[in-house]
Amino acid sequence: MASTTSPSLTLSSSSTLVDGKTTRQSAAAASSQCVTLPTLPPPPAVQSRAARTTAYCRKIARNVVAMATSTGEVATTTEASSADMATTELPSELLQKIQEAWDKLDDKYAVSSLGVAALLLLWSSTGVISAIDRLPLIPGVLELVGIGYTGWFAYKNLVFKPDREALISKIKDLYKEVIGSS
Repeated sequence: MASTTSPSLTLSSSSTLVDGKTTRQSAAAASSQCVTLPTLPPPPAVQSRAARTTAYCRKIARNVVAMATSTGEVATTTEASSADMATTELPSELLQKIQEAWDKLDDKYAVSSLGVAALLLLWSSTGVISAIDRLPLIPGVLELVGIGYTGWFAYKNLVFKPDREALISKIKDLYKEVIGSS
């Protein structure tokens, strides 16, 4: 068996043991015997990676726009500006509809209270779900229950045509009851 010998590294401090007694060496002599570690390489350039990612995403966007046009050429600035206008008009229309619905409300205090209560309920339910998820066996058992119920529901309501039609009619009746007949 070949034995490998590694060079031994000895470090000495400013004090040495001579005949059972500790003597202090001068600071100059001690500094010449100190070992320094090499410096670490600079961290990876995060900025350049982000710039590369952004450039790649822009390239993909140009390709998608080129494929979306009928001629296969890159879209001109007027086409891009019309697409931007369409995306900016959508939120303004949505905000206008929300504003009109808010103005039609009689009891704004009750609606805002229900909204705050819904947000609190959502926040607390996420806390409960995350606490249950941290328990050892519960998530696996609940997943099996969910898979089992999904299979039972699919077999009971989706496999056979009369059952599908009954489910569709139930959904339509519930929709009319909630929304109202239109």
